[in-house]
Amino acid sequence: MTRRYLPAGLDALLVELPDLDTTLDLLAALQAAPLPGVRELLPAARTVLVRFDPHQASARALRGAIEALPLDRRTGASGPRVEIPVRYDGQDLAEVAALLGITTTELIARQTGQDYTVAFCGFAPGFAYLSGGHPSLDVPRRATPRTRVPAGSVALAGTFAAVYPDATPGGWQLLGTTALPMWDLARDPPALLQPGMRVRFVDETTKSIADGAYPTRARSQKTLKDPAGAPAPDDGRPALIVQASGLQTLVQDAGRPGLAAQGVSAAGALDAGAMRRANRLVGNASNQPVLEALAGGLQLTSQGDTVLAVTGATGALMLSRADGRTWPVERNQALALAAGDTLMLGQPATGLRSYVAVRGGFVIAPVLGSASRDTLAKIGPPALTAGQHLPVGDTRACSAVATPDLAPPPLPKAGDTVTLDVTLGPRTDWFTPEAVTLLAAQRWQLTQQADRVGLRLQGEVPLTRAQTQELPSEGTVTGAIQVPANGQPVLFLADHPLTGGYPVIGCVAPWHLDLAAQIPPGAWIQFKPLAPFAEIQGTPE
Repeated sequence: MTRRYLPAGLDALLVELPDLDTTLDLLAALQAAPLPGVRELLPAARTVLVRFDPHQASARALRGAIEALPLDRRTGASGPRVEIPVRYDGQDLAEVAALLGITTTELIARQTGQDYTVAFCGFAPGFAYLSGGHPSLDVPRRATPRTRVPAGSVALAGTFAAVYPDATPGGWQLLGTTALPMWDLARDPPALLQPGMRVRFVDETTKSIADGAYPTRARSQKTLKDPAGAPAPDDGRPALIVQASGLQTLVQDAGRPGLAAQGVSAAGALDAGAMRRANRLVGNASNQPVLEALAGGLQLTSQGDTVLAVTGATGALMLSRADGRTWPVERNQALALAAGDTLMLGQPATGLRSYVAVRGGFVIAPVLGSASRDTLAKIGPPALTAGQHLPVGDTRACSAVATPDLAPPPLPKAGDTVTLDVTLGPRTDWFTPEAVTLLAAQRWQLTQQADRVGLRLQGEVPLTRAQTQELPSEGTVTGAIQVPANGQPVLFLADHPLTGGYPVIGCVAPWHLDLAAQIPPGAWIQFKPLAPFAEIQGTPE
């Protein structure tokens, strides 16, 4: 059996396998006998991404352990079976039937005639890739993707079937719709479909909603709303009142790792070091929720006495008293605010994102174990709005207000060049040798198309590929440098999709992820490979 073990950063490896069945066999073996140090498994069409703790395991040792696992051929999916009622009224139903040379009735019969298996999840929370349907159901994606595919759409692409959990752009062929919610935050777990489950589509086209056989989506739409982040009433407790929210201010903490099986990325503060410093300065636990303010403009008024700290980007920071007196104050230190005081963040001089912590922490209901906002998945409290009240938690458990233990790291401004260490792989060999050399030799400018999902870069000479065939979707990590067809890289940040269909030439080292999040548009990036690309070899005998 042909396998390849490819580096995917310093804390992950990508196991490449010959086909989907072998991939699912390996996944089952890894789940049955968990390996020490492995944090998370993310299967895809022909790969398994293995994320691990580098303090407990190494890529070489894991390669040897994976090679030694007995790989029993599955005789069929044995997980729970889920029936999905479908109204076969999709926009592409007739076109797909004509493409296959059959009637729509036969197309429906083929899809409903046998079970599918949930192979892997990705693209969006609750989006499951279903394999194992009728062998004839192999259709290409649409030549032009739709800008909006309705929630609940049942679709085909290649040999896979799927149900869109929410309204998103997409290029799959639409056969019908279901009212069964794929993603519901009121459910435990929220994702209806998990890897290994069996799925049977059931034709409900002729049944009416009045029959009760086809549930409405009302409950799903209600429960998809975030239970956190709504304005709180003024009950006299200490709080911060948002006078102005700036360009974008989000609640972030250490994120929600470990939910890849449900199609959920970790999210969390992009500059985790700045988040921890802000919390330490006010005496909080280092992973308490903070405010992540993009650029400037955030204004917060203290209701009652509070203690704040602002870290991350540099720039003007002003404190205004209720009587109108205003003066500058310092970042990276604890600031005592009296009732009616307003703290105002100016535009950054260096860096891009500021982090605001309050002593006692912000009282925000967690979503899937975290208060973080995932901007791609739309999970967690939405961006702050003017007039919003942010209640402050109990300060009795806090430690003493701290002084800075270390000077914050220097941050770039527009026009500066930032050097980022990278590990090459997993798909470096998909590029020409000249392109691999060019990745490090050429500077890449950060464009205005930059957000928490990723940074689009622009170089004078694009990267050219040695392999031009389509890459099946596979797992990606934070810091991955993905190269789409135009040859201009995209650097993935914390809200990136779990799977991607373009080759990743390298991954930014973990110690430079905080810095990458603080690079403003107009600055330049110089990539510095730590070593030549090489497949992961086993531990010597």
